[in-house]
Amino acid sequence: MLVTEMIRRGARYHKDRTALVCGDERLSFAEVDALSSRLANALIGRVGAEPLSRVALLMDNGPFGLPVDFACAKARLTRVPLNTRLSLAEHARMIEGAGAGLLIHGAGQEGRAAALAEQAPGLRRCGVEELLRLAGEASDQDPRLPVEPDDVIFALYTSGTTGRLKAVQHTQATYGAIVANVLANLVDPAPGEMILHAAPMIHATGTFVVPFWLRGGIAGILPGFDPAQYLDSIERWRPAALCLIPTMLQMLLEQPGIERRDLSSVRTILYGASPMPRPLLERVLALWGPRFVQFYGQTEAPLAIACLGKEEHDLDHPERLISCGRPSVECEVRLVDERGDGVAEGEAGEIAVRAPFVMQGYLGDDALNAAAFLPGGWLRTRDVGRFDADGYLYLIERTSDMIVTGGYNVYPREVEDVLAGHPAIVEAAVIGIPDEKWGEAVTAFVTLRGEGVPEAELLGFCRERLAGYKVPKSVRFVAEIPRSPVGKPLRRALRDPFWEGRERRI
Repeated sequence: MLVTEMIRRGARYHKDRTALVCGDERLSFAEVDALSSRLANALIGRVGAEPLSRVALLMDNGPFGLPVDFACAKARLTRVPLNTRLSLAEHARMIEGAGAGLLIHGAGQEGRAAALAEQAPGLRRCGVEELLRLAGEASDQDPRLPVEPDDVIFALYTSGTTGRLKAVQHTQATYGAIVANVLANLVDPAPGEMILHAAPMIHATGTFVVPFWLRGGIAGILPGFDPAQYLDSIERWRPAALCLIPTMLQMLLEQPGIERRDLSSVRTILYGASPMPRPLLERVLALWGPRFVQFYGQTEAPLAIACLGKEEHDLDHPERLISCGRPSVECEVRLVDERGDGVAEGEAGEIAVRAPFVMQGYLGDDALNAAAFLPGGWLRTRDVGRFDADGYLYLIERTSDMIVTGGYNVYPREVEDVLAGHPAIVEAAVIGIPDEKWGEAVTAFVTLRGEGVPEAELLGFCRERLAGYKVPKSVRFVAEIPRSPVGKPLRRALRDPFWEGRERRI
């Protein structure tokens, strides 16, 4: 099913139910549908957006993001979401790379929009308030433009661990498959149930909007993630589902009196986007029980290449807690070597995926597309993984993050998981830095809770649990681990300064 049809069915099936809650705003399905049609007609008529043209969106979480997204789909436009936390230079490169001729910006983004217009001659801009005014003069009838399965509905920029910006394109068909994947593997919302959104809606959390919409669920939208306010919102709005990244869960656990907060309405806590340290997962399972569902995916293949269900979050089988779960029902997964050939059973290899929700390709980059796909439509994820005998997939590392020290391969996550088990450590990030003897020296960056701890104690802790070549050569204490705009730990930001000016990066 195509996305526009999903939007229409949700509106038709659940007209008078509440669809969206944001602050004091509450909109029904009929109201969101009518507003999105008015916005679509305003974009087509008054703003002059041409079908299949690209529209950049610079908007924080708020009540109008969902209607604007639906309007773009109805108007047959390709939306190019811009994360508001990025720099002017990054935004400018995205707009230029996408060839976007129109920028829609939210309240509070007027200055950035003006600066972008100066850097991109010919870029038209329209504030959401102005667009809403134009929509007030437009028809609330769905324009019902003809759409095709291959119409690109959004191009989302990502850099992964490479630092190279690239726009992932999803079509009416691939995004419809994403929705089906979410409903088949991750959630089964009932009418009137809410999912609470606090992370930027342009990323993983926003992927749950259409599945909940189609089933009559509610999008509860917060402007951002503040742990105390988030817990207050759970107790006030009584959501059935949460979508969090591990960092958010860690911040919630640090809240005073967390064990007394009322999460009784929450049936499902979804998590993903970055690896979950097992000690953290064990803590939240002990506190909140088996309500957790993990998804492993990437922008190129959202949302669940593999998933670990509630029943599989079993403290009696702790080894499974560090897995990604098993491949989703409509997804083929195989492990390959550098040439793209399958590896022997039990060996680690790059994860390759074939599924209906895999991206159409990167926008305007034939060379990158050629490198990303193997014959037969298999996407190379650049993630290294292995399967156990029961079919559980274990994510070992990104191919670009692997450390080669003294001829041995070291995967940072394995070392980070050990460090995270020390009671003094809040978070750890492990990288390889240049070393004349070893090629790369395993180096740990850690943040601490409470008073300091001697480096020697941490190294000894690792020696008891890791092979000698995996033990960090040094530990560096930092106030915080650098993160991407969506909260993922950025090993690259720690690593790059040590390799500056060198011909080789390994």
